Amino acid sequence: METEIGDLALCCDEQGLSALVMRQAVADKNLPESNTVTKMGKYVIAELKQYFSSARSFNSIPVFPKGTDFQQSVWAELSKIPIGETRTYGQIAKRLNSSARAVGNACRQNPIQIIIPCHRVISANGIGGYAGETGGKQLDIKRWLLKHEGVKV
Repeated sequence: METEIGDLALCCDEQGLSALVMRQAVADKNLPESNTVTKMGKYVIAELKQYFSSARSFNSIPVFPKGTDFQQSVWAELSKIPIGETRTYGQIAKRLNSSARAVGNACRQNPIQIIIPCHRVISANGIGGYAGETGGKQLDIKRWLLKHEGVKV
């Protein structure tokens, strides 16, 4: 799917979404590609198009990210951050009785970018990183997403 932040690749079945990443990440990892679009896939694409035309939440998309129990707990916390708001890595870590670094590592492993909003997590002293990078194109994407959602960056 082509978007304002680049091409996105998604993986889903009729139950829900298991991955949504920048298409380049798929190419970088040499993952297999399929052009088969399920009914759920069409629904997710329609929801994403609405998000990119005017920022809105994704509460109606069933997501099934694969990860450790700790990663799942972090991603559940991220999903609670309302559109237009941010939380720091430290705030999330405190809620989970963990560390900011561990939360950052779980954010980096988020398999459903945008819908599980790791871009809404910032550092205590600035914007933080995005998709494992602290500069360059990924950080430009994070800034665009936050601005699109009404967050001053």
